[in-house]
Amino acid sequence: MKENITTTVTVSGKSDTKQKAFAAALSSVQGALLRESKKVFLRIEPVDIKVIKAEEKITTEKFLFFFLPRKKYLYSVTIDVTVNMTTVDTDKIDFKLMP
Repeated sequence: MKENITTTVTVSGKSDTKQKAFAAALSSVQGALLRESKKVFLRIEPVDIKVIKAEEKITTEKFLFFFLPRKKYLYSVTIDVTVNMTTVDTDKIDFKLMP
């Protein structure tokens, strides 16, 4: 009934700092796994992380096209996360009809 599965999922995240972009990618691991499987997850444990793509975009903004220039940063990261999952397969549970 309880199974241990190892799988790899690719996720990405964007934000204005490097840390927030990486955290956004890691927080979407559970959602990506839930879309792939219909099992109930008891534990999701990351084992390995590989950075596929990491990009930085810098844009310069100016007030009235000339005044007060400032730089805005946008970080984007795509990672492969290998996870160990402990799952319960609900198809193997024998549900009985209630009278």
